[in-house]
Amino acid sequence: MRLCHNTPIQKKKAKKALSFRPRKKIPNVLPDNIKKRKKMRNLIESENFRYFLIITITLLIAIFGTWALRVAIDRYIKFSSKKLNSDPTKYKFLKNAVSFLVYAGALIFIFISIPALRTLGVTLFAGAGVITAIILFASQAAFANIISGIFIVIFKPFKINDIVDIGTLSKGRVEDITLRHTVIRNFENRRLIIPNSVISNETITNSDLIDEKICNFCEFMISYDSDINRAMALIAEEARKHPDFMDGRTEEEKATGTPDVMVRVTGFGESSVNLRAYVWSADHTSGFRMKCDLYKSVKERFDQQGIEIPFPYRTIVFKNNKNEKPWQDT
Repeated sequence: MRLCHNTPIQKKKAKKALSFRPRKKIPNVLPDNIKKRKKMRNLIESENFRYFLIITITLLIAIFGTWALRVAIDRYIKFSSKKLNSDPTKYKFLKNAVSFLVYAGALIFIFISIPALRTLGVTLFAGAGVITAIILFASQAAFANIISGIFIVIFKPFKINDIVDIGTLSKGRVEDITLRHTVIRNFENRRLIIPNSVISNETITNSDLIDEKICNFCEFMISYDSDINRAMALIAEEARKHPDFMDGRTEEEKATGTPDVMVRVTGFGESSVNLRAYVWSADHTSGFRMKCDLYKSVKERFDQQGIEIPFPYRTIVFKNNKNEKPWQDT
């Protein structure tokens, strides 16, 4: 049977009856993406995340800033060394000090920006007397190296690319000077890392300071039976023929007729007469090469000319008994 609501009263009653129907409850459940967004928003708005961003961004800026500054200083070193003929030592030291300064500035900024760390910094500063004494005692060697490195750059006992002999430690070419140590490449192509404080306490022989020219001492020995004058002339002749030989005489010495290669008798050994040749070269490297070649060529010329290079030998004399006469038979 079909209901018909034709009259206004019936329509009104039907409408009222519909209004009393129970409504379905809509569950108060948010989609997962909305929950994730709320969590992300809460995380971003949290202080810990903000502090994490400050630390991360500061460290990234420090890392890339240090890299950019070191690259710029490297390019300036190459330009100034080639074009202006300047000493790269101070720029090398500055390049190594840049990293320390940038990272120290980044650490100070982080402590200032984060309240918890700022409070810690104030607390540490309040007890700075005791803490400073402990730190200085624990790191006195490190500070000694830093101070020694600064003195090396200021007073310049050596510079980058100099050939130095550090006491009894080693001999080689200076490659780098840092806040803590100096890097020296020896002639075996090995790198020696020597603390700056150790270098400051050693005697330094610098082959390139002021003047790179080297007077090489070439030592030779000949037997007592050999012709000394002939041997000295052969040594001087072989030295003049070498391509690395240079005339180290002053204009005054040339005018007075001083020989370009001086050979002198320096003493008498147990079985030899000792000769020394004073041979000049442009630098230490070419001088070492020339000395090695001269030892070979002089030995060959001595062999050709019958000049003996002796080896040690002894003459033993037997004496008769004091109570016996030389002419008496025993």
